Amino acid sequence: MTYLKEDKYFHAFNLTGGVGPVSFKKILNHFRSLKDAWRANAGEYARTGISQSIIDEIQKKRIKINPDRELEKISGQNIGIISIKNKEYPKLLKEIYAPPALLYIRGRFAPSDKLSLGVVGPRKVSLYGKQITPLLVADICQKGLTIVSGLAKGVDTLAHQTALENGSRTIAVLGSGIDSKSIYPRSNTRLAEKIIQTGAVISEYPPGAKPFAQNFPQRNRIISGLCLGVIVIEAREKSGALITAGNALEQNREVFAVPGSIISPNSTGTNNLIKLGAKLVSCAKDVFEELHLDYSRQTKTKNNRAENKEEEFILGRLSQKPLHIDKIINQTKLSTAKTISTLTILEMKGRVRNLGGNNYVIN
Repeated sequence: MTYLKEDKYFHAFNLTGGVGPVSFKKILNHFRSLKDAWRANAGEYARTGISQSIIDEIQKKRIKINPDRELEKISGQNIGIISIKNKEYPKLLKEIYAPPALLYIRGRFAPSDKLSLGVVGPRKVSLYGKQITPLLVADICQKGLTIVSGLAKGVDTLAHQTALENGSRTIAVLGSGIDSKSIYPRSNTRLAEKIIQTGAVISEYPPGAKPFAQNFPQRNRIISGLCLGVIVIEAREKSGALITAGNALEQNREVFAVPGSIISPNSTGTNNLIKLGAKLVSCAKDVFEELHLDYSRQTKTKNNRAENKEEEFILGRLSQKPLHIDKIINQTKLSTAKTISTLTILEMKGRVRNLGGNNYVIN
């Protein structure tokens, strides 16, 4: 793992727990280097304009922090640091108000990430959301855009999984540390490891940081800050997805919303966003037109051929309308055991999706 000269001090200041983006900026503007800042006395800090409580916190915590030793710890976990001084720091993110002074990263950023789209929604996703998310995200991925989300259960998980299934890049932004023991939610640890192989898992919180509730609104501003726009798949009247949408508006990003049933609580937030001026999205083309991107380009291809007669029978009967396994068995005349095994294989290939309750759709 390669680090820049001042990375250890960025990390050390972050470990004090009191230096946020605004205070970091004041420190960077006042001192010649972070090395000088780390060694400065309280009187010098007072001239930076940061509050006395933060100064006291730095003075108290830095006695116990050895920058070199702490950097060695994260190096051993293959965790990188991209500070706001680093040329690899995402350009779009740097433009927002109070961008994070540093990002911890496992995986890597790529030049193609300048064309990124945020996808957010509830943890408790409806059957409708389970259908719509893979449908939209797959089409977006086929056109070469990077998918950014928060690794949460529900829509975030579906968005990341769909991107991986389509061979597309995806970035997960966490509200906790990104070390193996801190990945949140724990049920998505394996998904995070898959994302790291071809994309990136990032956080502004240091390794070991717990997923405190107050971290997630801050995390959401990074999701929107990395992207050209954000799609809200589903959202209740008050939800984290709407916070991300609000951040996107403040950051002059495009906000997209998928309309839903007026009697569904999960669609109240998205329908209200549309009333307030968010772009209504019924297909991926709507997103590309609003962003002035070429929808006609096809950068990814998938092999959609069935590999045997059993797969052909099942794929020939599935569509975007959920079909229960009992009806699949009845229509294909396959045995129960053969139907279950074939569906399992198709699901592993990313060809079909189980929406729950043994209801299947084509992916």
